[in-house]
Amino acid sequence: QKAREFANRVFFGFVLGLAGAVVILYGKLLMLALLVFVAYQASREYFGFMSSKQMSKGMPPPPPLVNAATTAMCVGITVLSHFYRGKSGTVLAVAAFLLLVIQVVVNKRPKFAQLASSLFGLFYCGWLPSFWLKLRALSAPAPDTPLAVLLSSITGWPTTVGMVAVLTAVAVIIAADTGAYFVGKAMGRTKLTDISPKKTVEGAAGGMAAAVAVALGSWAVFAWPSTPLGAVALGVSVFFSSLFGDLIESIMKRDAGMKDSGDLIPGHGGLLDRFDSYIFSGAVVYFF
Repeated sequence: QKAREFANRVFFGFVLGLAGAVVILYGKLLMLALLVFVAYQASREYFGFMSSKQMSKGMPPPPPLVNAATTAMCVGITVLSHFYRGKSGTVLAVAAFLLLVIQVVVNKRPKFAQLASSLFGLFYCGWLPSFWLKLRALSAPAPDTPLAVLLSSITGWPTTVGMVAVLTAVAVIIAADTGAYFVGKAMGRTKLTDISPKKTVEGAAGGMAAAVAVALGSWAVFAWPSTPLGAVALGVSVFFSSLFGDLIESIMKRDAGMKDSGDLIPGHGGLLDRFDSYIFSGAVVYFF
């Protein structure tokens, strides 16, 4: 059974990675379609946590109409972020205000926990993922390296910093997760945190080393980041953003009493189980 689960995880992980590479390389509209789906599915799984029996005991979930409005606004933030060239800060502020108004109107006695959970859902499932669109939209030409020229010949248009940054960020996250998993399995002895008992200090060290190695590899083949020190800083930053993204989703799953956020992806669980490491990382790399 464990071998079959591991095989499923590897196979679907490879398929997702291949599909992700195609989306990143072949255009911003494909990225938009992917992120619209991510925003929709992530918000549905998020409110699955909020409405679970265990979490509802201590915190009443927002009404269904508010949940639906939050999902629609998460998708709207993603779409507007694309068409307004990443200027989503104002959209977030307006959406947050409208969401609070809807909450007050449809809920006779709204609780502060309901207001907070819906706003966090908007931030977590809509605004943060939109940074991947902002990152991909960076249009400055990438340094003229052999690999950049090869990618340009494959796609038919110039290789941009945005394309390279997204490819690098995704590769660093995958390396961090993979390094942490295998080093933790082989050498893990010291528990990292009570939030996720399977995570170990040794695994985290392996994940960070793998993340830095891949970031340095990007510097070597893409000349981005522009210096080895910058590559190390990027690797460390993305490692921590992916680690804490994972831990934050683990907190939600623990409070909801759920093993996975869903069963969308065989061997991986729900979308948030697979995308949690990416939630904050897009913003981190964009500001980097």
